[in-house]
Amino acid sequence: MTNIVGGWKGRFYEDFTVGDVYIHPYGRTITEADNIWFTLLTMNMNEIHFNADYAAETEWGRPLVNSALTLAVVLGMSVMDVSQNAINLGWEEIKLPNPVFAGDTLYAQTEVLEKRESRSRPHMGIVKLKTIGYNQDGKVVLEMKRTIMVWKKAYAPRSKIEEKRRKIAGER
Repeated sequence: MTNIVGGWKGRFYEDFTVGDVYIHPYGRTITEADNIWFTLLTMNMNEIHFNADYAAETEWGRPLVNSALTLAVVLGMSVMDVSQNAINLGWEEIKLPNPVFAGDTLYAQTEVLEKRESRSRPHMGIVKLKTIGYNQDGKVVLEMKRTIMVWKKAYAPRSKIEEKRRKIAGER
């Protein structure tokens, strides 16, 4: 008999405990192309992000990585651990204490600050988180708090999809 083993499904509301810290497993090196493409894609015309000659005249002496890219990458790193089964309700207190440059590798971790049942959606809960992004030298480059609404496991779309997939896998 075949034993069907599912992969990581992310955390559900029941899996969060206030005070837990999740060290996100993957790092991401930011390239010059990442920075230029993201900056131009988002129509940010500040030359500090894509004009090396201009950036050389600043105190940093080289282009800065677009802060919205830093936010997007750090947030993305946290998804598999905290919001794979959630939707964002909001961000607050986004801080960028140190710059990011092309060639920096970013890492992240998230702490669970608060947790409560949703008053309007009994099949979900509300979780408040603090995520910190840091570079290869351990310098903090981003701090943010965000609030997510997370499905309880029995009601999560992922659970329904997995049930369908297990049935299909078992039929093969």
